[in-house]
Parts: sequence; structure tokens; C-alpha cells
Amino acid sequence: MSTPKVSMIAAITMVAALPVALATMDAHAAGKEVPGSLRAVMEQLGDDMQAVTGAISNEDWALVARLAPGIAHHPEPPMMQKVRILKWLGTDAGTFRGFDGRVEEAANAMGEAAERGDGTQVIRAFADLQQACLACHQKYRAPFVEHFGEQR
Repeated sequence: MSTPKVSMIAAITMVAALPVALATMDAHAAGKEVPGSLRAVMEQLGDDMQAVTGAISNEDWALVARLAPGIAHHPEPPMMQKVRILKWLGTDAGTFRGFDGRVEEAANAMGEAAERGDGTQVIRAFADLQQACLACHQKYRAPFVEHFGEQR
């Protein structure tokens, strides 16, 4: 008897998700930015990184500590886009995820150092964070843009 109930819940969930999926597809077709898309995620990360740079310059460790979790645990693109990206990455998906893991680790270390008020360690962790971002961008940005046709 639980099978019809599960099927009904699955059907309701799919119907509820349909407008979001259709809106996402329409936005992509119209060339509009989709909230949560990889581009939007990267733009937010860029804004956060710039804010951290300013906070470090002002020795505002409290602001660095507030920004670090958003960098470490940044949103992911929508599932449809994520699947397309992972398919494109193929066997290189592990390397890509490795870069993301390095970003998370460095951002967490930066936040912990900021909470302690340890400016030297904040700067070291921020340098590690920037290195992880740069390494990923150098390996994937140009091929990603070439394959998916998305501009910076």
C-alpha cells in the first residue's frame, strides 16, 4: 500500500519542480542569468573575495570570519547545469572537486584564524585560497567557456 503513496509524493514533487525547471530553461534560452547558475556562483565568490581583501586591509577580522563560511560552503549551480558540467568533465571531475575541496579547506582555515584575530594566519590561508582558485581557473576556465560558450 505504501507504493501508491510514494508514487503520489514523487508525482507531486515533480509537478512542483516543473515550473522552476521550465523557468531555468527559458532563462537560458533567452540568454539571461539564472540565479544559482555557475556564473552567478562565481560572481558571488568574486564579490566575497574582494570583500575579504578589503577586510584584511582594514584588519577587520570579524568581517573575514563572517565571509569565510560563504566562500567555503558556496552554493552549487542548479542540478541540470551541474549534470552537464560533470558530464563534460568526465574522468576529470575528481580533479575539479579537488580544487573545490582546497577552496573549502583554505576558507575554513582563514575563518578560524580570523576568529582568533591571527592576521598572519588569515593572510596565509587567504593566499592558499587564492592559489586554489587560480589553479582551477587556469585549468578549467578557458575550456569551459569554449565548450559552453559562456562569457565571464
